[in-house]
Amino acid sequence: MLKTSVSTYSFGRYVESLGIYGVIDKAAEMGFEGIEFVESGWSNVELDELKKIGEYAAEKGLVRASFCVGADFINGSGGDTAAEVARVKALVDKAAALGVANMRHDVASQPRTRKYSIGYDDCLPTMADAIREVTKYAEQKGVGTMTENHGYFSQDANRVEKLINTVAHPNFGALVDLGNFMCADEDPWKSVAIMAPYAKHVHAKDFFKKSGMEVNPGPGWFQTRAGDYLRGTIVGHGEAHICQSIQTLKKNGYDGFVSIEFEGCEDNLLGISWGLENLKKFIAM
Repeated sequence: MLKTSVSTYSFGRYVESLGIYGVIDKAAEMGFEGIEFVESGWSNVELDELKKIGEYAAEKGLVRASFCVGADFINGSGGDTAAEVARVKALVDKAAALGVANMRHDVASQPRTRKYSIGYDDCLPTMADAIREVTKYAEQKGVGTMTENHGYFSQDANRVEKLINTVAHPNFGALVDLGNFMCADEDPWKSVAIMAPYAKHVHAKDFFKKSGMEVNPGPGWFQTRAGDYLRGTIVGHGEAHICQSIQTLKKNGYDGFVSIEFEGCEDNLLGISWGLENLKKFIAM
């Protein structure tokens, strides 16, 4: 049975006003089964404090599902891949201190500083070697690692699938974001069907969509890679076909956590709570 979770990122400005302990309280109060931590100012503390944060979440009845961090094995750490690997390994230590099951790290952004060899396949060997080194380290710490369809460059389902199969390590898989495929101009429910067998964790995110042939809708909207317009919204309100994707995950045997990652213009607490109502309905179908 799929289980509900919420990303600390979803709380937006409330993270600052509530603090991380207050966010944990709120997630438990709302009725979530798990919590996903996202690297930000609150995580810049010693490992002992991160351990206390993780233990507090457990005391509140929340499973510590995931920790999301940034990484770039092509451009990060001044283009020094070995240094970036070392930096990400240090983040694995933070994940272990929090007591999460999995850690998502980014893999690369588009390498725009070169005039050639900037394609995904060109970068694949460097990314895969770095990821394999990180996940072997994480495995020793009891932490699984994941890539997310995220950040334009490594967002298409076929690209992410190719990366996972190139890394070819059982400790490494996918954080499948049900909405993010739209940023790469893919039909999300079709892309979820490709990625579902690799899922270690899932984000429920929804978007409104407008054609790039229209005038820019204004604040709150951003453009896809090919120029359409998207705006984040409450899970179930948009065009990401979240319900359909949830059924696809179930058919593929996924029974882990689905974390609400809310990016809408609505109040964060309202967006999270209404999204949770819909997510529970979709899971129960």
